[in-house]
Amino acid sequence: MKCFFTLIVITYSLMAHTEPVRDITPNDYTGSDIERIQAAIHAAKGTTGKVIIPKENGNGSSCWKIDRAILLPSNITLILDNCTVQLSDSCRDNMFRSDNVGIGITDPGWNHHIHIIGIGDVYLKGADNPRATGDAYRTLTLTPENEKNWRVSYGSDAGKNGVKQKGDWRNNLIQIAYVDGFKLKNVTIENSHAWAVSFERTHNAELSDIRFNNPEIIMVKGIPKKVFNKDGINLRHGCKYFRINNITGINGDDLIALSSLDVTPFYHTNGDINSYQTTSTQWNGPEDDTEQIFITNCQTNYTGVAIRASDNASIHHVYIDGVITKSRSDTPPPYGGSPYTLLVGGKGYGDPSGKEKIHNIYAMNLMGDGKSLILIEAPIANCSFMNGIYTGAAPTAITYTIDKQQTRNINEINLVKVTTD
Repeated sequence: MKCFFTLIVITYSLMAHTEPVRDITPNDYTGSDIERIQAAIHAAKGTTGKVIIPKENGNGSSCWKIDRAILLPSNITLILDNCTVQLSDSCRDNMFRSDNVGIGITDPGWNHHIHIIGIGDVYLKGADNPRATGDAYRTLTLTPENEKNWRVSYGSDAGKNGVKQKGDWRNNLIQIAYVDGFKLKNVTIENSHAWAVSFERTHNAELSDIRFNNPEIIMVKGIPKKVFNKDGINLRHGCKYFRINNITGINGDDLIALSSLDVTPFYHTNGDINSYQTTSTQWNGPEDDTEQIFITNCQTNYTGVAIRASDNASIHHVYIDGVITKSRSDTPPPYGGSPYTLLVGGKGYGDPSGKEKIHNIYAMNLMGDGKSLILIEAPIANCSFMNGIYTGAAPTAITYTIDKQQTRNINEINLVKVTTD
């Protein structure tokens, strides 16, 4: 009995003197905002695995201003607690990027288990006056609204000597590649410089409760400027096993775009700064196909879900339930109006998609008021489209720009064209 009581006393004493694990935050460190955030991540790596970015910045500001990308290692959870994170006007980089990819990284390895979780009201914002916007084929200009060449986009770097005059993957707000196990939850994204969230060769991802305020036109010092190619969520080469739920808001391009493109030999290599991807744009076989994607409960002012493949690349087994596209009177329609709620095929991205390379697409509960509800532009197979309400100008809810005889086993169930006054 004496030994028993002695054990209790020792255990209680150890518990009483054990220091509680403290949350790691950037406010524990000195330097600029990006230096403090990166220091906190470094401290959490291999210890708690968690960093909390609070609402109150220790420098007295209510905003965390980012001068370069926050680099995310494996096994890290970033908790954004009612905070605002914004790119500074001097930044020409992503806001978040997995640390296994970037300029000159020619042989990226895999990262694992990266989570960005918002608590309360979380805002991720582009710069007030961005240095560069748009994709890799856009030339920077100070006056995009006056240019006859549509391959342009706004950037304060326009015309500056010694500074890159085209966009690239650094304009994507969140850039994730070669990651197995990723979560992004409960954030509002405002005025990204190009694609808001872009994935390449990422597996087992969960995206939910993401709100976009991402119009084509931004205000710079009170003057409207056009920023082009502002997709919400992009899944590029080799994205597999995604769950995407409750994605809403205003977009300057596709709300969600799935792309599997085979454009060899016209491709970029890993780490190429002149690319729209941070990893190679070459399609290497089935491992670079996009598959097993589950999309539910989405709404946008412009195009909904775009499924694009070219040549031998494939997209298959995509499940969609609940997408609404509806124009807004308070936001000018990008590119002159929405062409679709759901696109299956896509053109202008290398050679046309091969026969039945896009297959097993299942979409239900679609609503839209654009130029078409469902737009088919490739010889697809084994697809079902069910329960659609279309209020736009096309004669039917589903439109084929190819000979329908080139498709196989397509089920069209309860797709209704509704005439409105």
